[in-house]
Formats: sequence, structure tokens, C-alpha cells
Amino acid sequence: MTKKVGKIDVFCFPPAMQKFPLLFLITMLCEISVVSAQDSKKEKIKPPNIVLIIADDMAWDDSLPYGNEGIKTPNLQRMADEGMRFDNAFLTTSSCSPSRASIITGMYPNNTGADELHWTVPADRVTFVEALKANGYWTGAAGKWHLGEDLKDRFDEVMEVDTSGFQLPSGEAGKAGKFVETLEGEAQSGCGDWLALMEKRSSKKPFFLWLAALDPHRPYHEGILPDDSGHDPKDIAVAPYHPDTPEVRADYVQYYDEISRLDKYVGLVLDQLVEDKVADNTMVLFFSDNGRPFPRDKTTLYDSGIKTPWLVWWPGKVKAGSVCSRLVSSVDIAPTALDLAGIREREESFEGRSFKRLLENPDGAIREFVFAEKNWHDFEDHARAVRNERYKYIRNYYDDLPLTPPADAVRSPTYEALLAYRDAGKLLPHQMSCFKTPRSKEELYDTVADPFELHNLAGDERYDPVLKAMREGLFEWEERSGDSPPDLRTADEFDRIEGTPTAARVRPRWSKKRMVEAGLTAP
Repeated sequence: MTKKVGKIDVFCFPPAMQKFPLLFLITMLCEISVVSAQDSKKEKIKPPNIVLIIADDMAWDDSLPYGNEGIKTPNLQRMADEGMRFDNAFLTTSSCSPSRASIITGMYPNNTGADELHWTVPADRVTFVEALKANGYWTGAAGKWHLGEDLKDRFDEVMEVDTSGFQLPSGEAGKAGKFVETLEGEAQSGCGDWLALMEKRSSKKPFFLWLAALDPHRPYHEGILPDDSGHDPKDIAVAPYHPDTPEVRADYVQYYDEISRLDKYVGLVLDQLVEDKVADNTMVLFFSDNGRPFPRDKTTLYDSGIKTPWLVWWPGKVKAGSVCSRLVSSVDIAPTALDLAGIREREESFEGRSFKRLLENPDGAIREFVFAEKNWHDFEDHARAVRNERYKYIRNYYDDLPLTPPADAVRSPTYEALLAYRDAGKLLPHQMSCFKTPRSKEELYDTVADPFELHNLAGDERYDPVLKAMREGLFEWEERSGDSPPDLRTADEFDRIEGTPTAARVRPRWSKKRMVEAGLTAP
């Protein structure tokens, strides 16, 4: 306590302590020591390491932890058994580079400047990686990149795999549909440098790793798994919108084989973290950049295109065998990474929400809706979707165009089977979606009663209240995100039936800025 002596406040012991001033001082010093010790303890808590493992074209339910017992993924099952499985995780788009651009910038594709396939992310876009780096993290990337040169300086180390063999080249080889592959054997997985990158990390800093596979992207090869451990065609779960033929099952087999190869590398990463004794302070998130590379899957707004496996493994933090059924979006990864790292300054450009609290309370909720876009990917389109935990609403702005699959799926045995069945009049109505024009302007699905989204409820008056609510949810997001249909359509780069290149195809593909300046696409 204090009292006035002239104009000066002088400290005096409280009356009860005036007889024992020394005891009072000792008590005060002890309290200060306890507070200092607590502060010191807080300072010693290390920020968690963060590892993203990104599959390339893997459907959400094509693994053992999501109920597909015909596919061999013991390490993904391990992640689910020892961590948390998310059952309602979604991407902002089902397109390779636009999805990655959205993830790293924390923005919806229409705001990244890289919303069409192969467009590079502009240098002025902010990512969560440089925020981690500025706050003491060692940052590294290995495998598929597909983001452009301007973001590489956000990482301390980038070990980019050659992806030239996974795109048709320019010239006569491209016209003939012939791939010119530079990688062989295990290198084709895109995972070969993952452990090498882990060895390069600083032992004195927390680390962030961006580990991106090429598996299970097309093209496929036979016999990639050792000792005849490949998959059996009879164990394949063929989607009902694909013809169930031997050729289609063989196509699925090679896709399954690549997922199993990827699964092996997931296990190697987990084992290395355990061996390095950092597993308990490392969050590993496994997910895919988009859906299965088959017709009516990849590039679509159906769950087979935008829903993703989402497994979190964090032995020291996340309860083993836990399940979260709440909605999360890939746009949530950026703010979550900063939240986990204890970085309080949220980037204004981030459009997602942290899902950190779901890791402790999976029954909570962080969002009512997830949103997704369909933009140019080999072929032109513009569609948008909103989904809650049950219903999906799709708005097709270019309903005059068919739902053409990406070019690699157009060249697939599964698409060839669709064409053959179509020409023979054998396709069922729900198998005609790749060819139907015009498409429905609006689509509404009950994803619980109709998980394959085969029955459009948009014309059923019983669902008018749901349709209205979902429509309003989408329009509000479009306004908030500044999204609208472009004034100019981008030209197709491939023939929609044969999958062969058109005159519009130039490699490397021009940036959005250059195409806008040339009048080839809308701003």
C-alpha cells in the first residue's frame, strides 16, 4: 500500500505485515519466482512440426480406413487407428494446380490468380509457408510442385520431381497421344525424395514439410508392386456410373496399385518421424489434391471429385482411433498451420478457418458450409457448389457444355468403355452424364440417401426449402468471395471425344496475366 508524503507516493507495508516485514518480502519473492518459472516453462514449449502428405488424384473412399477393403493401404489405416479420421473433408476445386494454389494461399481458386490448370501462382500472393519460415520454421518441399517458380523462395529447400512425363508433350508426339516419360520405376511415384528432404531439415528448428506424390496420377504401368502383390480385378469396387467391364476393372487395378505404392511411402515417413523421436510433436495430415482420375470423378463437383481423405496423425496430441464428422475444407489448412504454430497474426487474405480445436473436440463445428469451384481444366467450364453435412447444391453456369472428363481420363480405358456402351445404346441414364447436353442448370443431392449423387432433387418441390437455402448460401459466398462467371470463355485444349490436342494448346502454358493481355481469357 502507499501513502502521500508531500507530492510523492511512498510504499508502506500493510498494517498486518508491519510486524513481520521480512516475512512479507520473502512471500513476495516466492510468488515472483513461481510466475517466472511458469513463464520460463511456456517459453520452452516447442511449436509442433507440421507435415502435409498430398496424394495426386485419389478419391476420398479409395483406401481401407474409408471402407474400401479391396485396396491395400495398411499405413493409411495406421494413421486412422493411431490418429483421427475426418469423414467430411472437402477441396475447393477438383483440379491439380488450382487446388494446390488454394491450399498454400488459403484462398478460394477464383482469388489465387491461378484458378485454371497450369497457371502459376503470382509472386504477390501470400502463403502460410513464409509466415512459418519468418517465425523460425525450417520449410521444405519434395515431389510434385505444380505451383510455379515464384513461390519457391518461400521454402528453405525444394526438391521438385520431373513431371514432364505426366503431360502430353508439344509437337507430333502430343498429337499422337504419346507420353515421353523421363522417370522410371519407383521414381514415377514422386515420393523418392521425401526421406532425403527429411534428412536436410534443421535439428534446431521446428519444421514444415510439403510432401507431394505423383501417385495415383495417370499414366499407369503394369507390375509396379513387387512379388505379385498387385490388386485382383474381382476385388475392385466399380462406381455405378462406370460400365463394369474387364477393361474398366483393369483400369481400376492400376489405379489401386499406385495408391498402394503411395501408402508405402506414407509408412516410411511415419517410421522416420518415430525414429527421429519427433513424432509426438509432429502433426501429419494426409489428403488428396482432387478426386479419382476417371470420368465423372476428377474435375467434377460431385463428392468423387471434391471430397478427400483427411487423416491426422499426431501421437502426442490426437486421440487414437478418433473420428470427426464435421465439415472441413482445404482452404482451412493455411490458418490452421499458423494456429498450430502459435502465430497470432492471421493473414487478411486467408478465407478459411482453423480446424485446430476439432483435433481436441471432434464433435464441435467450425463451419456450416463448404464451397467448391469448377473452372477450366483442359476443357472450359464454370460451375460452383455448396455442401453442408447432408445436401449438395451445384450451379452449372455453362450448362450448354457436357461434363467432359479431364484429357487424361478421356484417353482412359474407362472412357473408351463409356463411348462403346453409348454407341451400342447400353448406357444407363446415370452413366450418360459425360455426354449429356444441355446439363441441368441446378443440381441438388441428398448425399446421405444418395451417396453417388445420381438423383437430382432440384425439380422435386418437396425439397424446395432445401434448394432455396442452399442456393442462397452459394450466392452469399459468391458475393463475399467476389466470384462471378467470366465474360470470355477459355478455349478447349483437347478434343472432347478423342482427347487429342487442339491448336489452342501451347506448352509451357502461358500465365493468366499473359493470356489476359493476349485476349485469350477473362481477367
